[in-house]
Amino acid sequence: MPLAILALAVSAFGIGTTEFVMMGLLPDVAHSLGTSVPTAGYLVSAYALGVVVGAPLLTGLGARVPRKRMLLLLMALFTLGNLGSALAPGYVTLLLGRFLAGLPHGAFFGVGAVVAARLVAEERRARAVAAMFLGLTIANIVGVPVATALGQHLGWRATFLVVSVVGLLALAALAALIPHLPPEEHTGVVHELRALREPQVLLGLLTAVFGFAGVFAVYSYLSSMMTEVTGFAESSVTLLLALFGIGMTLGALAAGPLTDRALRPTLYSSLGALAVVLVGFHYAAPSKVAAPIAVVVLGAVGFLTTTPLQMLVMNKARRAPTLASASNHSAFNLANAGGAWLGGAAISAGWGWTSPALVGSVLAVAGLAIAVTAGVLDRRAPRTASAVIATSRPVSREGVRAE
Repeated sequence: MPLAILALAVSAFGIGTTEFVMMGLLPDVAHSLGTSVPTAGYLVSAYALGVVVGAPLLTGLGARVPRKRMLLLLMALFTLGNLGSALAPGYVTLLLGRFLAGLPHGAFFGVGAVVAARLVAEERRARAVAAMFLGLTIANIVGVPVATALGQHLGWRATFLVVSVVGLLALAALAALIPHLPPEEHTGVVHELRALREPQVLLGLLTAVFGFAGVFAVYSYLSSMMTEVTGFAESSVTLLLALFGIGMTLGALAAGPLTDRALRPTLYSSLGALAVVLVGFHYAAPSKVAAPIAVVVLGAVGFLTTTPLQMLVMNKARRAPTLASASNHSAFNLANAGGAWLGGAAISAGWGWTSPALVGSVLAVAGLAIAVTAGVLDRRAPRTASAVIATSRPVSREGVRAE
């Protein structure tokens, strides 16, 4: 893999750390700012809202900006958002800082995925995209636990200062390692928006919303399940979350080669496996032996769906894949919010702490049904020109197309 992929992975590590670390810092932030934990929980929603808004907005505005410069601008905005969070004097300013930090998230991964795919040969493109996402999964193993512990001992502001430093390191890596890439043909806001009207792109985004919501229906309440049902001490929660991150990493490692070999079969099998694993999680949760294993397997199977979904929307967007790729991350964050809401509704209805797993299984089945429907429609459709992702030659370090 080119070293440029490492720069993208370092950036993904910083983004993944700041996205998930707030969940472990909510009690400290609430106490520091004199507010309740549920109110502090809106800081998680503010970041997700920034992702949903920023992915299409910033990608559209930057459609004609060279890819390397766009990545640098997005990482600079991410760093400023985290620095603003660290220096926020009160709750409202911290809310704004979190929203600002979330704005470049989807656009960065959207542009980054397209860049990663253009840096390698056609048969290795899904592996390149999966390698970038490894930074996101490793953040859940190392970044989030370490940043959470740092915030608990030195204060939550220290966490966001450290993430700001990671952002600066990512900026340096991007500047040094990402080559100049020739702009795609027909770039522009209008052309990018037209790509989103492609039925296969819309179905891909809808698959992400339903399918991945099943993962977040459980992940959002994983800490409570492990303490209330399994009987682990609260001090063990950080380790259990790290196990989920290990599963995510295993899923990302497997997703690249499998997606390069057979995209739709990988998507179908991962969504079907996710539905089965979620049901199994419901029954494994009471066991201190089975529950940690189920956490790892859920992380692996859940993240196995991300790379084929990413490659699907990029391929089906034809010659304007960037906005579709970025919008996929808006879809993942809608899945985050929707899965958490439905899982919480099941618990509030008195169905039990593990009921979100069963709700998640239904959501995964819905995602699988949408994916299969899209596959059937795609087979019946007349063959069209391949996407620029599938036809462009890899780009060398100097930005010259390889022959």
